Amino acid sequence: MSPEAEDFIKKASIADLERANAYAKDLINGLQIVRSFPQGVAVFGSARLPQDNPYCELAFNLGHRLAENGHPVISGGGPGIMEAVSHGAYEIGGRTIGLNITLQHEQKPNPYLTDCLTFEYFFARKVALAMSAKVFVFFPGGFGTMDEISEILCLMQENKMPRMPMFLYGKSYWKGLDKFFQTKFQKEGMIAASDRHLYKITDDLEEIVRAANKMGHPRVEENLYDQLQRQGKDL
Repeated sequence: MSPEAEDFIKKASIADLERANAYAKDLINGLQIVRSFPQGVAVFGSARLPQDNPYCELAFNLGHRLAENGHPVISGGGPGIMEAVSHGAYEIGGRTIGLNITLQHEQKPNPYLTDCLTFEYFFARKVALAMSAKVFVFFPGGFGTMDEISEILCLMQENKMPRMPMFLYGKSYWKGLDKFFQTKFQKEGMIAASDRHLYKITDDLEEIVRAANKMGHPRVEENLYDQLQRQGKDL
């Protein structure tokens, strides 16, 4: 152990060490499980929407189409959009992976998951969600969905992860956000014009399926993030 590490341990409180150990355990366990299946299409969106909501019906259709084309469906594992996309894939025998976390509006995994892992900490779950995906799809949602959008955009902007297809589904819902990015972030120099090309707003489910097909079907041992690690970069 290096002198710096020994000094850190001496200065750290017992509570800090216990907290750091819990963080590490949650993250390592999540990454080990993520590496046990091939990368799929990660779908995000509100946990509060009922299954008869039009966006849930569209998410169900997307899950169905992705499974038809052999793509695992990744989600937060809860209700709402996550349940809908999982149900669509599960119905025809697709693989549906839920990376769950216990929240006020997301209490338990939905019943349409073939694989499920529950996290204690948001950051560990977000890393696992990012590393499990080759395409990202964001249906309408609230603060949690925005948190994931910001995370993925920032990581791709800074080349901390591969630049993968990223869709904001629902033009009428997301056009206001895109306008804000353009008239505030871009206009005032907070982002470059090219940063708005990191994502695409769409109403076309087939466009998402085509993007997944173009990404192909990486083998379990070919996680795309390993390419960055070999270049000295990582999440």
